[in-house]
Amino acid sequence: MSAVAAVRVSSPPHPVRPDTGRSALLAALLGFTVITIDVTAVNIALPDIRATLHGGMAGLQWVVDAYTLMFAALMLSAGALADRAGARRAYVLGVGLFTVASLACALAPGIGALIAARVAQGAGAAVVMPASLALIRQAYDDPRRRARAIALWTVGGSVSVAVGPVLGGVLTEAAGWRSVFLLNLPVGAVVLVLLARVARSPRRPAPLDLAGQATAVLALAGLAFAVIEGGHLGWTSVPVLAAFAVAVAAGFAFHRAEKRHPAPMVPLALLRQRQVGVALAVGFAVNAGFYGVTFLLGLYYQQLRGMSGVGAGLMFVPLAAIITSTNLVSPRAAERLGRRRVIVLGQAVLALAMFALVPLGADTPLWLVLVLLVPTGLGGAFAVPALTAQLLDSVPGERAGTASGLLNSLRQTGGAMSVALFGALLAGGGGEGGEPGFSLSGMHTGLVVVGLTLCATTALAAWLLPRD
Repeated sequence: MSAVAAVRVSSPPHPVRPDTGRSALLAALLGFTVITIDVTAVNIALPDIRATLHGGMAGLQWVVDAYTLMFAALMLSAGALADRAGARRAYVLGVGLFTVASLACALAPGIGALIAARVAQGAGAAVVMPASLALIRQAYDDPRRRARAIALWTVGGSVSVAVGPVLGGVLTEAAGWRSVFLLNLPVGAVVLVLLARVARSPRRPAPLDLAGQATAVLALAGLAFAVIEGGHLGWTSVPVLAAFAVAVAAGFAFHRAEKRHPAPMVPLALLRQRQVGVALAVGFAVNAGFYGVTFLLGLYYQQLRGMSGVGAGLMFVPLAAIITSTNLVSPRAAERLGRRRVIVLGQAVLALAMFALVPLGADTPLWLVLVLLVPTGLGGAFAVPALTAQLLDSVPGERAGTASGLLNSLRQTGGAMSVALFGALLAGGGGEGGEPGFSLSGMHTGLVVVGLTLCATTALAAWLLPRD
């Protein structure tokens, strides 16, 4: 599924030599690819991580969500950081942090250390995302060449999300789960070498909204803790209720901080626009459905069906092919049918995809599982390109970076909350599926909840978007 990062580069790009432009593009593409792969590749490694580090379902959820939540929360202000430090310097910082944190993940002696390293990984990824696009913006003066470079960058992200489970399965089976993180080290080294060939980036004084950033992190962390631990400690337990209270209080504090800040990272007036609000809700639902299904099936294939990591990863190959091809078809369909219809259709198909997976059981033929996954690949991949274009066209040009960063932050948040919900439900049914901590009834409940309350609702809400 395609993504557009938050980037606010107001200074005119410096002309650079063609070879330097290629170096910038390759560095941006490699960095964006590796941070995107890490979102989904780890899902296939979760059973091996549990066996090695002896973490429960809650620990596995935090391994996924620690990365995604920091990625989502810090992305809101990472664009401003890239402006203040310069795109190249910010990219070096982000890639360096991500690479060192990947090494810490690979060497983690316990589940707590792994989760802490994943937090650092997510922080690095949040800086890499906007800085990678800023590098491309700086490297290409010509609008046509720049458009081609950005298109290649976008497709790279789409393919990375889709092939992440496949690569994770192959690496886990061949060399263990630690190799999923060790792979990032040579990639990070290559990116840093390429950056040495890239011209220095212009810097501009961009204000940082520290109060808004801190309260956003606190609100998301509190909400994630409440949802994850609610399935294990009980929804009325003191820690869970306290986490909900912290999330609510931090949410109010965030609203207050954004209202008072002269240059808020999330302008509240932007959220009051119907087109923006609907687009953000749809983006949240798309990733909630896709990331939730990826997390769910990674465990389903291995824990319930007894498949190897490679076998589980290969089961995602058809889904990867569908997502990639649908991303290419979506813009043409939007030109013919209109963006609103494409968004509504994509969300409706994604909602049906959630319901189509409800009958899955321990004995469902694998060919039927693959068939039932087809709508999952079609729905979100069909809607997101049109959704992104619709959002960017509905805001002033100077707000494009803010709007795209907010969209990506909400999408990552949707994925994190979905993993938290699915994990809580999977662990809540006593493992009647044949493996402790995996509940078939919990899986079915989660699919219905995500399909009905998120995907179907946002499909109806998309009708509120203006006609093309």
